[in-house]
Amino acid sequence: MIILSAKEVTELLPMPKAIDIVERTMIAVSAGKTNLPLRHAIDVGGGNKLGIMPGALGDGALYGVKLLSLFPGNPAKGLSSHIGAMVLFDPETGVSTAMMSADALTAIRTAAASAAATRALARPDARILAIIGTGEQAETHIAAMCAVRGITEIRIAGSSPAKAAAFVASQQSERPGIEFSAAESAQAAVSGADIICTVTSAAKPVLYGDWIAKGAHVNAVGASMPMVQEIDQSVLLTSELFVDYRPSAFAQAREIIDALASGAMAENHILAEIGSVFAGDHPGRSKSDAITVYRSLGVAAQDLACGEFVMTEGTRLGRGQVASIG
Repeated sequence: MIILSAKEVTELLPMPKAIDIVERTMIAVSAGKTNLPLRHAIDVGGGNKLGIMPGALGDGALYGVKLLSLFPGNPAKGLSSHIGAMVLFDPETGVSTAMMSADALTAIRTAAASAAATRALARPDARILAIIGTGEQAETHIAAMCAVRGITEIRIAGSSPAKAAAFVASQQSERPGIEFSAAESAQAAVSGADIICTVTSAAKPVLYGDWIAKGAHVNAVGASMPMVQEIDQSVLLTSELFVDYRPSAFAQAREIIDALASGAMAENHILAEIGSVFAGDHPGRSKSDAITVYRSLGVAAQDLACGEFVMTEGTRLGRGQVASIG
């Protein structure tokens, strides 16, 4: 078994490659070529959880499980709020073949999924990016959005103006050709923005439908379990709505669950899974002034496909540590 650190995962999985891998994978998901049980989470005390995401790609071609600790207080300690291990297995023998940093893999593949959706749904002339959140996903989403659109301005909103300003200071030197600003509020950040990414651990909505400009595209990313909610129901009702995986959206997206239960929207308000858009089975955005939303819950198929690439590259390049557990 090869063991790969967070640093090695990051170096072996460049964002443009991850975007293409995720796009191909989500086509397979929407074509029914995967086995994806819903994410299961258990309480481990102190408001923390352990998430378990098993899955299989193809007919016995690749399978594995991601074990991810969800610790909201970790960023204050200099750690990712999503931290754990991804384990892959040999489909011929069942032997574990690789274990790698799940936090690095999750950070890259989640942003890559948003980028692939943005490439398919955002207006081609989208230039102004607003990000609500100042954690690891904010950083990877900047790289991802810049990989698929000619971003010229980035606005950051955090839980406080000071956090937003500190994040801007850390990013500005890395991308001197882009105008960065720290917004005083989430509403100020998204006003007139072409692309909006919500990447927080907020328990209550941080984005409302009447804040969003016509023609904008939204990647709603941070809330992956039904006890948290980043976007208000009005965001759904005023948009053309796409999801990564319908079963996850119906079971784990709080705002979708509530909108369906109240009758505010029907299941067919979700126009398509994003894989159907990638495959050309759905046209995606209907018109330039439509608001499009990609509601991302995250699926194990993305971890498996990206993990397999990292394992293969790591083996080819002699990276990581080899361990025997037999």
